[in-house]
Amino acid sequence: MNLIRSVLFAIAQIVYTLGYALLSPFIFLFNQHTRHKLLSGFAPGILWLLKVICGIRMEVRGIENIPRQSCVVLSKHQSAWETLSLQTVLPPHAWVAKRELLWIPFFGWLLALSDPIALDRSKGKESMRQLLEKGKQKLMAGFSVVLFPEGTRIPFGQRGKYKIGGAMLASHSGVPVLPVAHNAGKFWGRNAFIKRPGTIIMVIGAPIETAGLKADEINRLTEDWIEGEMTKLS
Repeated sequence: MNLIRSVLFAIAQIVYTLGYALLSPFIFLFNQHTRHKLLSGFAPGILWLLKVICGIRMEVRGIENIPRQSCVVLSKHQSAWETLSLQTVLPPHAWVAKRELLWIPFFGWLLALSDPIALDRSKGKESMRQLLEKGKQKLMAGFSVVLFPEGTRIPFGQRGKYKIGGAMLASHSGVPVLPVAHNAGKFWGRNAFIKRPGTIIMVIGAPIETAGLKADEINRLTEDWIEGEMTKLS
C-alpha cells in the first residue's frame, strides 16, 4: 500500500510542480518580496498532497519562538520534507543552497525565482565569503536566512558534522539563531521513494542570542539543542 501511495504522490508532485513552474515567467516580473509571496503557495500544495495521498501530517511545536526580526535559521536535514514545511512556518526567508540545485528542471526554476544564496561549495573560502556577504544583504532586506548546518541529508537517528557557516553569518550580522529539530526521516527518509504514514513533529527552539559569542560557541549551542531534541524525538 505504501508503494502505491508513493507512486501516486510522485505523479501528483510532478504534475503540480510542472504547473507551478510554467507560471515562473510571470512570477519573475515582480520584486523579491512579491515573488516570495507568490511562491509561498507551492509548499502548502505539496504538503497537502503528501497528507491526502501518503497520510503524512505535521505537528509544529514552539512556533511562538519565531522572532519578528530577521534571524539565521539552522535546521536538521533528513529529507525533502523540511524544505517544504519550513516555507509554511517561517516568515519571509532566503535559502542557502548548492548552486547545482538550480539546474534541476522545473524545481530549479522555482528555487531560482526565490533568489536563494546559491553557493559553489568547491570554492572553499570564496564560498564562505559569498555566504557572509549575500547573507548580510538578505538579513538587512528583512529576510531570514535558512541553512542546514550538516550540509547534507542525514539518516534519522544519525548526526553529521555541524559546519560553522551559519553560526559565522549570525555572529557577523549580530542576529539570533533559530534552531529547528524534526523527525521527518522516520516517514520520508533520505533519498527514499517510499513514504510511510504518520505525524512528523517539528520543534522550534528559543532563539539563541549571539551577542558576545564566537561562531564556534554559537555552533556548539545550536548543535547541543538540536541533537538534544532529536534524542527526545527518537
